[in-house]
Amino acid sequence: MEKIERHRRFWEGKGPSLLLVPTESGPLYDTTDYDRRFADPELMWEAEVRRARAVVDWPTDGIPTVRPNFGVVFVPSVAGQGYHIHADQMPWPGEPLGVDAIRAARCVDVETAELVLRAQAFYRLHKERAERMIAPYHPDTQGVFDVAHLLYGDTIFVAMAGEDTEQGWVHELLEICLDLYLRVTRQVKEMMGEPATSMIHGHGTAQGVYFPHGGVRIAEDTATLLSPAMIDRFVMPCVERSLAPFDGGFAHFCGLHRPFFERLCACKLVRAIDLGNPEKYDPRWLLERCADSATVLYSRLPAVEGENAVTYAHRIGTLVRATGARVILRATVPPRNREEAMEMLETWRQITQ
Repeated sequence: MEKIERHRRFWEGKGPSLLLVPTESGPLYDTTDYDRRFADPELMWEAEVRRARAVVDWPTDGIPTVRPNFGVVFVPSVAGQGYHIHADQMPWPGEPLGVDAIRAARCVDVETAELVLRAQAFYRLHKERAERMIAPYHPDTQGVFDVAHLLYGDTIFVAMAGEDTEQGWVHELLEICLDLYLRVTRQVKEMMGEPATSMIHGHGTAQGVYFPHGGVRIAEDTATLLSPAMIDRFVMPCVERSLAPFDGGFAHFCGLHRPFFERLCACKLVRAIDLGNPEKYDPRWLLERCADSATVLYSRLPAVEGENAVTYAHRIGTLVRATGARVILRATVPPRNREEAMEMLETWRQITQ
């Protein structure tokens, strides 16, 4: 609750920006024995909790968090799309679905979908084991356009550039995927007992953030492949309509696409933005755009050669202060020990106050 209150003050524009201090170096996602964990809610929960316990008493602004980690196939699987599970890898989506199969998704019973039931078992375990210092959060929820791309495959790009009939199908497809996204998200939040318009979200990590205004997360990685005009026509309306019922949320995308970043900044329902490839951008450019639009940058930012944890926090913090941006930094330089973590956090707070 102390961290939730700190986060609440941050969203009100009070106090320093937030710093998520890593507990160790390593891969972004833990995929050890993933094929076994994917099929067993208890193994999934145990692995997630092991990561989160390291955060409980660690000097960081992050809230310890866990989720049923099903990757990008979670929402598409509810529509009936298959997937492939391999050892030590995140899931791969199966073959795209035909038009009739996608249309049938309108009638799917979300509550009885296989991965939704596994998610429910995960949350039940977490509640029963009483890990009170660790908050549960949503499985991966790709955005509406990403779900449409996963379900229909690369043919979607041909249809978007086709005749009126083909483009009409794309709009129908997006309506189906919006309905699916909303129903799955509402079901997950109901299982967790989470309010519609707020959340704690860890975004694939063991360190979460409290959002007092904004109850969902979207990922629109496919938008990197689209022109600004296509984004305006097919992506942004779905972003707004998927966030509106939840009082907003935060958005993620991979790749380099400055116009898409600017459009997300301009969307009042996008409370924060995370980048999958922050190294492709100039950090000052990102922070200036966020400052101008009152959008929070909730992201990793790369280190420069030779930086330790404290000098990294000092450099990024100085840039944050200079631009006037509000930031939730997922630090990329781990401290060597607890003492350095405390120094890193204190340095950051003093500079970004």
